Amino acid sequence: MKMMAINQKIYYCFYLILILLLTSCNDNKEYFSLTPEEGEAYSGGETTVFRTSNKAFSYKAANLSKYFRTSFGIGRSFFKQNWVTAPASTLARDGLGPFFNSRSCTGCHPKNGRGRAPSFNGESPHGMLIRLSVPGENALGYNNPEPTYGGQLQTSSILSTTTEGSFHITHTNIVVNYPDGTIITLKKPIYHFNNLAYGELDASFEFSPRIAPQMIGLGLLDAITDETLIGFSDEFDANHDGISGKVNRVWNVQTQSFTIGRFGMKANQPNVKQQVASAFSSDLGLTTSLFPNNNCPTGVDCNSFTHGGNPEVIDKTLERVSVFSSVLSVPARRNHDKQEILQGKKIFNKLNCTACHIPKIQTGPHYITAVANQTIRPYTDLLLHDMGEQLADNRPDFDATGNEWRTPPLWGIGLIETVNNHTNLLHDGRARNIEEAILWHGGEAEASKIEFMNLKKHDRIKLINFIKSL
Repeated sequence: MKMMAINQKIYYCFYLILILLLTSCNDNKEYFSLTPEEGEAYSGGETTVFRTSNKAFSYKAANLSKYFRTSFGIGRSFFKQNWVTAPASTLARDGLGPFFNSRSCTGCHPKNGRGRAPSFNGESPHGMLIRLSVPGENALGYNNPEPTYGGQLQTSSILSTTTEGSFHITHTNIVVNYPDGTIITLKKPIYHFNNLAYGELDASFEFSPRIAPQMIGLGLLDAITDETLIGFSDEFDANHDGISGKVNRVWNVQTQSFTIGRFGMKANQPNVKQQVASAFSSDLGLTTSLFPNNNCPTGVDCNSFTHGGNPEVIDKTLERVSVFSSVLSVPARRNHDKQEILQGKKIFNKLNCTACHIPKIQTGPHYITAVANQTIRPYTDLLLHDMGEQLADNRPDFDATGNEWRTPPLWGIGLIETVNNHTNLLHDGRARNIEEAILWHGGEAEASKIEFMNLKKHDRIKLINFIKSL
């Protein structure tokens, strides 16, 4: 009888422990037995590479054909190495400037990754530039350039001339109070222009800071069909969900027509090749067949400088750099099958983050076969969305208003710190981590941000860890 009583007590204790466990887990019962989707780890479809080192953004697509591997290798060399002032013995790499922001593509995209803003007054930008304009646009929809400095402040120049100017950043604090008492202090950047060598900026000038993004998966985004993007759009919010994404229609230099934009912070470039050619022109001061003219401030004759050929980047080189830029592989997901990550995914969906950051897309035909007809998981719709006044640059760009930005792809976001030793996000790098990036969301994303702030802290962490896994 005594032994039976002891056994009953043990049974009763186990029963109480079980009840306590079930009660403590009651809030999370909706998360039980979550499973990943088939192929979810393959963010870039068959192009995906399973690498997580500080070179994670540097691998070619896993399925790249032999035909394009040579172009990849040669394009990579032109992307990595410094261009030099003309005339030079290295005829294939001369013509830098006369005004520029960087001597190489990797100067803005270190390790094919993400740039950052200067961290102190006097530090050179590491992949940050300032777009300039004045109100209005020309017949092709391009912003009217600032009368003295053109469309971009170029913070470097060749030895025989004077640099246009520089800038530095100070910050003002914005305190965010969560309902649970957590306090986060955001840093709002304030820009100051210094040492302007060719005159003051026009009184009506507009400007937009831009951080160079990571280069992965561009060809896959290029291969998404126009019809798919139009299908995502809901410019007038016909379904009344508060999200009104729209395509940007931009000038395509090759076809001499308006086409859908998909690259750049405001989707102002139609394809990888034009994006690359624009960067050669604006960032390195190198001419191409697409953009054959140098950019010089008022009072400086660009033709008075020795050039590196006409154009300085020949079509074959432009094509190879475009191929290289198109086939940098997207790294595979990490921990995609862990319960905490799957719970974070469920929260991401519940907060309607997927209304803009669309998880899964099918690519269409493309001349680079590796990126054609792939099931990808970029977490973007490539559309323009109103992100609110706090993020506004108040500078229109084709059909994009001063409040609108293209949804950035989230793939690879969790490896930026590994590759580039920082976690700065958004178009100007103001967010120091994923949480701050969410808190800067406004406009169409305001409701989702508020729901995020109302989450319990452990659920906020799960959501952030899910995003880090992408």
